[in-house]
This record gives sequence, structure tokens and C-alpha cells, in this order.
Amino acid sequence: MLPYIALTAAMLLWSSSFIALKTVFAVFDPLFVLFCRMIIASICMLPFLLRRGQRWRYQAGDWRWLLLMGLCEPCLYFLFEAQALLHTSASQAGMITATLPLLVAVGAHFLLKDRQPRTVWLGLALSLGGVLVLTGGSEAQASAPNPALGNLLEFLAMLCATGYVLIAKKLSTRYSALVITATQTLMGSVWFGAALLTPWGSWPQHYPLDAMLWVLYLGACITLGAYGMYTWAVGKVPVALAGAFINLIPLFTLVLAWLYLDETLNRTQAFACVMVLGGVLLSQLRPRTVKD
Repeated sequence: MLPYIALTAAMLLWSSSFIALKTVFAVFDPLFVLFCRMIIASICMLPFLLRRGQRWRYQAGDWRWLLLMGLCEPCLYFLFEAQALLHTSASQAGMITATLPLLVAVGAHFLLKDRQPRTVWLGLALSLGGVLVLTGGSEAQASAPNPALGNLLEFLAMLCATGYVLIAKKLSTRYSALVITATQTLMGSVWFGAALLTPWGSWPQHYPLDAMLWVLYLGACITLGAYGMYTWAVGKVPVALAGAFINLIPLFTLVLAWLYLDETLNRTQAFACVMVLGGVLLSQLRPRTVKD
């Protein structure tokens, strides 16, 4: 049972990041939060990187793939997601993450020649329809002043995450998961640190303790805790089964947003959520093979 508990805990941690970001963005500039998150994660990973046994077989030309991977996530991914959470609710943003496994499957179909059954395409169509209904049924409110724009930005973040997953899969034969993650955090530190020096970034004048604790939680607990438990569990259970646990993120996000942010969904949005999750479940159905 331990691998399943670890997977569930990892999904809960990743879900809580939407709540943490939504809360801390009300206090600090998003660029400052993301820069601190990357720095904290990099520092936390340093002791693990110094240990022997990390796989690092660099090949000529890999710098292009490593750079593109880091650009997809965390650079563009967190940039889109940060702006999305300024315009939409944590509940809706979390629900849109359910499209990620489908987008990865479609990307693998075209880029990795990994053929997908018809159920994946039907599930993708149903989930995307649910996202459109979710956006169309949203009304502007304090926690979501412009849900249409926010949901679009969150979907763009999912496209960036798709690019990251596909590139990381390509590089995983030569680099360990920890090395890949450390590369991301280092690139993110440089990216968001440089962004803070532009006119669009601003350093805070005050540092409230509760907000700084949220930032520490984002950088250390979510990055290392969720990453560590998920990576350990993947080695104990089938990869497909571990991937299915990602579908818990939108459900956990809905509950946490209701408990901590008092966010609720109207009937149209609730129906859209059922469409999104229904599409994900449909995509996981596999046709039975008939034996002679």
C-alpha cells in the first residue's frame, strides 16, 4: 500500500500548489515568488546532486534539448500559470490540468510515433469540450476577474508541460530524473531572476511571515516532497498506473479551493468538470483483443 499512499500524497501536494500560488500572489509579485521557488528548490536539491551515482552521459547537441526542455517548463509553464491564476480561480485552473495526460498522448502520437487508440481521440475531444463549457459558464468574480483569459493561459501552460514531458522522455535514457529536475530549477532561477530586473518585475517592500512560509512551502515541500514520493512510487508500480493518479489533481484542487479559498462552481461548471474527467477516463479505456 505504501506506493499508492505516496502517489496520493504527491497528487495532494501538487494540488495544494494552486492554493499556495493563489494566496501568495495576493501579497508578492508573481515573478518574485517564482524566482524564490526556483532558488529554494535548487538549494534543496544540491545535496542530492553531490552524491555519487547520478546518471549524466552528455552527448553533443543535447544542450539544445536541455534548453528547450527548461524553456517549456519551468520558464514558460510557470509564467503562463502565474498569469492564469491572476485571472481565473484555482478550481478552474486545477481542472484544466486534467487535459495534460491526453495532450501528452497526442504529442507522443505525432512526435514519437506512439500510436493511440480511438478512445484517446474521443476522450480528448470530450475533455476539450468540457474546458470550453467550463470557460463559457464562468462569471467574473473576485477570485476570477477574467476566467476566459485565465483558462486560456492555463491551457497554454499545459501545452508547455506537454513539450517538457516529451523532451524529458527523450533525455531520460542519458540523464537521471534528479539531474533533469535540477536542470529545470537552475534554468528557472536564471529566467525568473532576469525577469525581475525588467520593468515588469518588482521586489516586495515588506515580507510577511505567512507569505514567506508559503513561498518556502512551494520551493521545498512541493518540489522535493511531491517529486520524491512520485519518483519512488513509479519504481514500485507500473508507469501507466502511476500516471493515472494525475487525474486526482483536479479533484483535490476543487476540494482544497472550496476549503481554503471558499471557491464554488455553478451547475454549468460542475457539468463541465464531469465532461473533462469523463474524457480522461474514456481515454484510458483500451479495446480488448480477441484471441483465436
